[in-house]
Amino acid sequence: MSVLLVGLSHRTAPVDVLEQVSMNRDGARKLLTDLVASEQATESLVLSTCNRVEVYVDVDKFHPGVAAASDLLARHAGVGLDVLTPHLYVHYEDRAVAHLFAVACGLESMVVGESQILGQVRVALRDAQEMGTAGRLLNELAQQALRVGKRARTETGIDRAGRSLVTAGLDQVEAVLGPLAGRPLLIVGAGSMSALTATVAAQRAMGPVVVANRTVAHATRVAAGVGGEAVGLDELPAAMARCDVMVSCTGSVGHIVSVDDLREVQERRGHRPLVLVDLALPRDVEPGARSIDGVAVIDLETLTPVLIENEHASDVEATRGIVADEVAAFLGWQRAASVAPTVVALRGMAEAVVRSELARLSGRLPALDAKTQAEIELTVRRVVDKVLHAPTVRVKQLAEEPGGQSYADALTKLFGLDPKAIEAMTRADVDEAGS
Repeated sequence: MSVLLVGLSHRTAPVDVLEQVSMNRDGARKLLTDLVASEQATESLVLSTCNRVEVYVDVDKFHPGVAAASDLLARHAGVGLDVLTPHLYVHYEDRAVAHLFAVACGLESMVVGESQILGQVRVALRDAQEMGTAGRLLNELAQQALRVGKRARTETGIDRAGRSLVTAGLDQVEAVLGPLAGRPLLIVGAGSMSALTATVAAQRAMGPVVVANRTVAHATRVAAGVGGEAVGLDELPAAMARCDVMVSCTGSVGHIVSVDDLREVQERRGHRPLVLVDLALPRDVEPGARSIDGVAVIDLETLTPVLIENEHASDVEATRGIVADEVAAFLGWQRAASVAPTVVALRGMAEAVVRSELARLSGRLPALDAKTQAEIELTVRRVVDKVLHAPTVRVKQLAEEPGGQSYADALTKLFGLDPKAIEAMTRADVDEAGS
């Protein structure tokens, strides 16, 4: 079991490349199945957010695994591998584990410490479980990442060190328009980011608030929380004409706001300042919007990583320390898990020997009464258990150390265990974990 990560993010790729690679849930699920259908990966998990796409796979061989994951990622994005490769990063084993834990803690986010990433990791795990591509390794990895992310936010101030992407966007809006209290706001979309926008806007006394979405019922749920109005996307131009600020984050493939629509809207508004905060990937606002008189656009390219102030540096360092500790614990679990089939095989072999010898004894001494037979069987099993106890417990302990697999290999050779039987048990563990 070896974790391989191939991905790209806002740290390695420009927005236009991220837009091409970005995929919705259906696209991520298709990639999950194609990854495990390849000959290189036995498990897969895809983390796709507004500023990163990462593929996690369980592989036996590093180089073929990298090639397969990179090729499938490029094919699903519809771009040439030569276009994608310069922006990819690759992590393997402990570095892959450390990266996912850091991501879950918000250390790799555009806005350090933001908590939405935990929900996105949870969705990635749920999709992999539902598609049957997360087995024993990636199930444990993702669940541990969620625990690490929660621990970091409980034990440190990392969530105070960073602000949500929405908050950072509205800060920049305020720099353009001045105080936001009383500013009419349009929110496009009805997902978690839109709900967060409504909450943050209410805290800043923005309003009135209009929420536009393809499904009006979903928009109504978001708007109800802040006493706002819900409209369909067919009413978007009219809603834009009434607002000073628009925050958009939909999962649409095409642009929601076109340059032509904006020209008409600004004509109706008399070219008063209008700030568009586009948090979607692919972008909701058509490129060229900035050329329209009175329009300012803040997008993911504009929202560069927020710098952590000096007083929060200790929180970041403390979080990194938690990640390092948890990586060591996970690798210990992984090594211990790798020897479990060997221990099971050893005990299975011992059980077969006990049954064989008891059957032979019963045949040679048919006159033994049932009580005596039961006592003999109990004694034999106790002897076997005591003989096996120390080596099986010790091999699990030693397995948590680097090179621990060699002790399991030694057990296999010393007791003449069947490697095929051990491999079959390993596969059964993976299948059970993924079911």
